[in-house]
Amino acid sequence: MDFLALSVLTEAAGAGSLAAAARRLRIAPMAATRSLAALERELGVRLLHRTTRSLTLTDEGRTFLAHAQTLLEERDAAFASVRPAQAGASGLLRLTASSAFGRKVVAPATVAFMKEYPAVEVDLLLTDTVLDPVAAGLDLAIRIATLGDTSLVARRLAASPRSLFASPVYLAASGTPATLAELCGHQCLAISGVTHWAFEACGKTVATKIGGRFSANSIEGIHQACVGGLGIALLSRWEAADDVATGALREVRLADAEPEALAIWALYPTRRMVPAKVRLFIQSLVGHFPTSLRLP
Repeated sequence: MDFLALSVLTEAAGAGSLAAAARRLRIAPMAATRSLAALERELGVRLLHRTTRSLTLTDEGRTFLAHAQTLLEERDAAFASVRPAQAGASGLLRLTASSAFGRKVVAPATVAFMKEYPAVEVDLLLTDTVLDPVAAGLDLAIRIATLGDTSLVARRLAASPRSLFASPVYLAASGTPATLAELCGHQCLAISGVTHWAFEACGKTVATKIGGRFSANSIEGIHQACVGGLGIALLSRWEAADDVATGALREVRLADAEPEALAIWALYPTRRMVPAKVRLFIQSLVGHFPTSLRLP
């Protein structure tokens, strides 16, 4: 089976167009079109619905996509098995992370990783939107969350404790809440659409309703509003550490509850034959974590 055709299919499914797939594979758009057409003829089914504006997988395409990805993984593993051990990572690594953590930790770690492994190319997508790595054609997703059920392989990299923070200006004007009940009377800066914050109280997780005049679709927007004195924000400690050190923010501790802690996860599609580029990047990333995040 033509591995280029399999690559065109997986890239097109992730990028949403054959032109984008061709750019990623560094081939001519016509070559991508012909390769995919040859694969469809070989299989005897249509894999993609194509119009001038959109591209979607057919039912047969969705079924075959997983097999195509597995075949490509097995090809990479076969190549890696006969390469010298010192060759390390190579090829294109596509990954995603949240905007704030990506800018502060993942992007600097990526720079160091690429310097160590010159044969690697990286496409880093920073977004606060939760993406499906398989559907998006990604090798790896770094998420900070309370992870629920997932079909992906999930490796816990570190804890990501959170706290309440506010600027000295806000606290001087509005006072400092001492309990959950008092917090409800304050301006709380939340992600758009979020109406409750989770806290650990008396050994249980409780959801507390919050409200305020400001919301944003990214944690970086919340962070800046907090520094600007608009209210109290629920932030990861690594995110607020620099501003706490300079006095721009103060931690707000409640007597009867603590914010629910999150964790940092590496998510990838399969445990079988994990490519060296993924395995070595995760190892490099953990080495670049701030000391406060590292697992004992």
